Amino acid sequence: MKVRTFFLMLLLAAIAVFTLLNWQAILSPTSLSLGVADIQAPLGLIMLGLMVTISVLFLLYIVYLQTSVFLETRRHNKEMHANRVLTDQAEASRFTKLNVFLESEIKKQTSLASENRAALLARIEQLERELRLTIEQSTNSLSASLGELEDRVEKSLKP
Repeated sequence: MKVRTFFLMLLLAAIAVFTLLNWQAILSPTSLSLGVADIQAPLGLIMLGLMVTISVLFLLYIVYLQTSVFLETRRHNKEMHANRVLTDQAEASRFTKLNVFLESEIKKQTSLASENRAALLARIEQLERELRLTIEQSTNSLSASLGELEDRVEKSLKP
């Protein structure tokens, strides 16, 4: 139990004990003026009734405030839940978009790498053909030069 509730209960118990101890004085009639007329009534009982009425009104007001706060809290919780769901959906959508973007970029990079590889292989084959042609031409040129030298050597050896 909270400290405030304990002190409130203690105060109500003290008022109840005070009322029981002075019940005869509370019920003793006295002359009361209502401004227009004078009446005979127990002043203590009227004051006790007013205090009970005001206490009940305050309790009803407190219950009303607690209920309105509770309903407002429920409404806020529902809004928070709805916002959380929307946020989760937006985040999932962003992840999906990111996943699609990454997949498309990976496909682009893969196709670009394949194109570059094909171009590189084609260039290497072209260079290999050119190298073979150059080697063949060099071989032919060297063979021709050797043949010429052989002919000169043979001509110079034949008297």
